[in-house]
Amino acid sequence: MSFIGVILTIAGIIVLIAGVIVLILNRRRITPRTETTLPSSSAASKTETIILASWIDRFIAWLIDFIIVSIALGIIFAAISLPFWITFPHWFESTNMNMGFRSLGAPWPPYIISSLVFMAYWTYFESTTGQSIGKNLLHLKTTDLDGKTIDVKTAVIESFGKAFLLPLDVILGWIFSNNKRQRIFNRASGTIVVKVKEGGENDTSKNVTYLKD
Repeated sequence: MSFIGVILTIAGIIVLIAGVIVLILNRRRITPRTETTLPSSSAASKTETIILASWIDRFIAWLIDFIIVSIALGIIFAAISLPFWITFPHWFESTNMNMGFRSLGAPWPPYIISSLVFMAYWTYFESTTGQSIGKNLLHLKTTDLDGKTIDVKTAVIESFGKAFLLPLDVILGWIFSNNKRQRIFNRASGTIVVKVKEGGENDTSKNVTYLKD
């Protein structure tokens, strides 16, 4: 029964966090910014203004992604564990589970596995559309410094930091890269997170100006 209790507790916490996010989104009533690009009258001197996403919007987008991936991992873990729990219920007693985790060197294996899943999730979405599910809901996008969609290699570097080293990645980013609101691994990969205009891709040019949302 302890195993079921743990699953129900985790599910309750996730549902509570999801409810808070929905409440925040409803209060903010987020609408896409339409002034992402502001071309000048002269085509030759065209300049694009890129609106940098705020830290709070990025955090909410990350939290949405975290809940989605955590739910998926929880379902997968439950599906894999259920047959063993039915067959060997005594193994899931707290004492036996603690001994098993210690023998595996916990918490490193679960941390590494979950971090790899998160990195794969962000790499896929941000190298294809530039938007994870959370970023899509918040009208944000990960791009290169010119506002273009990034490739897989760049997405891997960018995603590694927030999957494995997020607190350190963000704190160092605040200290050293605040002019473009980049985490350290944003800076290493040459990426930024922007507000997207209604209608899709930003127009890009050689002259780029950054504004903070």
